[in-house]
Amino acid sequence: MPSPRDPKKKRPVRKPRRRPPPAARPDSPDARPDRLQKVLAAAGLGSRRQCEELIVTGRVEIDRRVVTELGTRVDPQTQEIRVDGDLLPAMRHVYFAVNKPDGVISTSRDPSGRPRVIDLAPQGNARLFTVGRLDLHSEGLILLTNDGELANRLTHPRYGIQKTYRVMVAGEPTRDMLAQLRRGIRLAEAWVRVPEVKIRSKQKKSTVLEMVLDEGRNREIRRVLAKVGHKVLRLVRVSVGPVRLGNLAPGECRPLGRQEIQALRKAAGM
Repeated sequence: MPSPRDPKKKRPVRKPRRRPPPAARPDSPDARPDRLQKVLAAAGLGSRRQCEELIVTGRVEIDRRVVTELGTRVDPQTQEIRVDGDLLPAMRHVYFAVNKPDGVISTSRDPSGRPRVIDLAPQGNARLFTVGRLDLHSEGLILLTNDGELANRLTHPRYGIQKTYRVMVAGEPTRDMLAQLRRGIRLAEAWVRVPEVKIRSKQKKSTVLEMVLDEGRNREIRRVLAKVGHKVLRLVRVSVGPVRLGNLAPGECRPLGRQEIQALRKAAGM
């Protein structure tokens, strides 16, 4: 017969099982690597369509294996990519600040051939895109880069990157109206609030406001101000996170300094 258990004998203490770290959310900038054709285009090997042709004709290898399927996901930081046997050149990240003038579009493609923000940057091998957007008649600071991870974080509401605007409106908003903006305004798709808003100056028939937002909905400022009865006469973005417009003239572009890039990455939790 088995001996009875000694009540004084302690049971072995089981160590708690460690749970694996949570998987990246589908909307996270780090959730999935980029598509192969996008990586090739960003490295300056041609347009997206030309890079797709490189893939389907069997000229691209990933880790010494020929890949012909479009849409293949790849991480250039950990995987070896070759085109016609040659290693893909390392992509150097570049960052620019542009003072977007009125009438210039933020999108990369426009069938009408209107001037684009990306045309204001130096023309090099890097495939640039805008960090967020300003509508056609809005002006001011917009960032350009080929750093997709940082751009996604700067535009994702989760990271709460604040943008500051100088807005000239018709008439003179009252304190109650400003308080209503801080509390929130109901738009068609969501409840929107302006975290910070104050009067900068007053003229006879207009007022200049300073507004801080941490989201980027389409024409958000114009729409919330229209809700409280004030038409926007001019809208200029003066900062994105720690980067400020400063003395940059309309249409001018400058590279970001190292400290500005580090401050942006810190603000984005990188």
